[in-house]
Amino acid sequence: MPSAISTDVLIVGAGVAGLWLNARLRRQGFSTVLVESSALGGGQSLKSQGIIHGGAKYALHGALSGASEAIADMPRRWREALSGKGELDLTGVRLLSEAHYLWSPGTLAGNLTSFFASKAVRGRVDQVKGADLPPALQDPKFKGKVYRLAELVIDVPSLIARLAELAGDSLLAGQNIEPLHDGDQLIGLCIDGRNIIAQRVVLSAGAGNAQLLKTLGVSQPTMQRRPLHMVLAKGPTLKPLYAHCLGGGPKPRLTVTTHPAADGQWVWYVGGDVAEADGVAREPAAQIAAVKKELGTLLPWIDLSQVQWATLRVDRAEPAQSGLTRPDNAFLNVQGRLMTGWPTKLALAPDFADRVLAALSHDEIHPTPQPPLAGMPRPPLAVPVWDQLLP
Repeated sequence: MPSAISTDVLIVGAGVAGLWLNARLRRQGFSTVLVESSALGGGQSLKSQGIIHGGAKYALHGALSGASEAIADMPRRWREALSGKGELDLTGVRLLSEAHYLWSPGTLAGNLTSFFASKAVRGRVDQVKGADLPPALQDPKFKGKVYRLAELVIDVPSLIARLAELAGDSLLAGQNIEPLHDGDQLIGLCIDGRNIIAQRVVLSAGAGNAQLLKTLGVSQPTMQRRPLHMVLAKGPTLKPLYAHCLGGGPKPRLTVTTHPAADGQWVWYVGGDVAEADGVAREPAAQIAAVKKELGTLLPWIDLSQVQWATLRVDRAEPAQSGLTRPDNAFLNVQGRLMTGWPTKLALAPDFADRVLAALSHDEIHPTPQPPLAGMPRPPLAVPVWDQLLP
């Protein structure tokens, strides 16, 4: 094995953003090395609910935001990839639900009127009833309204496994990362003593970007963390539910997705407003109690007596924004050979890759022939959080 490796693009961080970018680059003929210090998808990716947003939840005020504009095309691009006809071939990735739903439990007519007036969702929302309702809402006691959104929910573990297949021999497990300079210019990284020289270095390590930038002696861009306190529930009485529950405010009261556990049971993964400010301040037992109360109020026909519970604290890593607001798009900062970015949401991984490819094109970086890598230590796939917390 040579002491130094040359590649077109060296990527650090093998979550969905890094893996998607890696696959896009390889499909266009670029040579790549993708470095991961722990497990594939083991950071923010496997803590995602798997929703491929189309902007609907950002339009709950009835106002069209930058986020709802930017993200509107993402479901189409993901669907094409899942069918094998898109920018990547994601055939074999499990689709958990063909749609995400908006569920109004009461008489929130004013909220719904402004919501459906939004251009962000016009023509992409249909009311569903009866047998078309999500299984968890098919009960005579359910009195609310449900709308089908033109979004989808994917199984993130199977997505990561497929993207790892598309990575071929480009994956590298590496713990110790140091800058590699030629004079004052960054020309690559030293990974566990192995020098990797690259035309461009991309940091896509989520929360890990902050430490990587510090290691490289780079002060910008700065990062923010938006904390969440999610709740997981597993039990034999839980049925599939993929929905935002409308509250009276601009954010969903609850957002519930359902995931298959290793033992065959369903796991509800609960976020939304209940997981934000007040939820973050609660201790785990109090957060579980709050979510149980909400579910008992909204879905009283669901027997929760045999359900196992756990909580998960998540820090969404993003470029720093005024007032900790959510960025509207994927983000990329370019400084010489160094590119640093965050997709900001799972759904925006294609947008993140677009930005890197546009920067490479702008700088006239083209694919160069490189020998295949062999015998490299390869990072493992991460275990889904529900199987870690609710074995």
